[in-house]
Amino acid sequence: MTQTSQTTSETKPYQRLFIPIKRETLPRVSDKYPFLYLERGRLEIDDSSLKWIDAEGDRVRLPIATINTLLLGPGTSVTHEAVKTAATANCSLCWVGEDSLLFYAAGYSPTANTRNMLRQARLAAHPEHSVSVARDFFARRFPEADLEKKTLQEMMGMEGLRVRKLYDEKARQYNVGWKGRSFTPGNFELSDITNQILTSTNAALYGILCSCVHSLGYSPHLGFIHSGSPLPFIYDLADLYKAELCIDLAFSLTLHLAGVYNKYTVSEAFRKRVLEMKLLERVPEDIESLIGEKRARRYR
Repeated sequence: MTQTSQTTSETKPYQRLFIPIKRETLPRVSDKYPFLYLERGRLEIDDSSLKWIDAEGDRVRLPIATINTLLLGPGTSVTHEAVKTAATANCSLCWVGEDSLLFYAAGYSPTANTRNMLRQARLAAHPEHSVSVARDFFARRFPEADLEKKTLQEMMGMEGLRVRKLYDEKARQYNVGWKGRSFTPGNFELSDITNQILTSTNAALYGILCSCVHSLGYSPHLGFIHSGSPLPFIYDLADLYKAELCIDLAFSLTLHLAGVYNKYTVSEAFRKRVLEMKLLERVPEDIESLIGEKRARRYR
């Protein structure tokens, strides 16, 4: 999906999800590259091609015709002509937080390829096909269960019970007091430490998934399990990784933080876990296996 690395102590005190783009780190591929992440610099044009100038003054020409999406991180500015050039090359732009841990907005060109989104829409709009895809999602978490005759509501009930049991198991494993999942929008500090970590890492996971979904040409708004929310497909995908990433991390960090939430400690631990589980490689593979072209042929 992209390249990952641990930078030196002179540049960052924590592991990064994305290598900063330099001449030597620019991917050389013949096919479309899913995305590049840019931060702290300026995107402009040079002889009708895109040029990236970072905070250190390094200049890198970007092979815009081979890039699906540019993720614009903190400290990024972009000229009007650069946006026009990206649009001409069918390259989308996304505005994100550092390492794409938060997702803010996206811009698509009028001629962008919508093949993946149309396939996703056809599957999501068909009652039987949509439930079949949902079963494939749930089968990842219930590999031994016979889900063939289960309704969506029954499978969601199974998932709710599984997550509640997982919370209790992790509380016992890490010796953490647990009164249940709670979050009050706009009042982050009212939750206990474990819930605060769950909320912040969930949000970071949603940001990464939004960037991946957009870069691959799918829609975060067309889900198969969740509905009535802004990003149902993102929530569908997030449930595949939360147990391994967010839930275990929240309970394992609770005692370490000793009752005081520290966003830097949580952010660094989250980044490290994302790298260890190779999330950025798994997401596109999982999407392709669940609703990709080969899988979609089953439902025709």
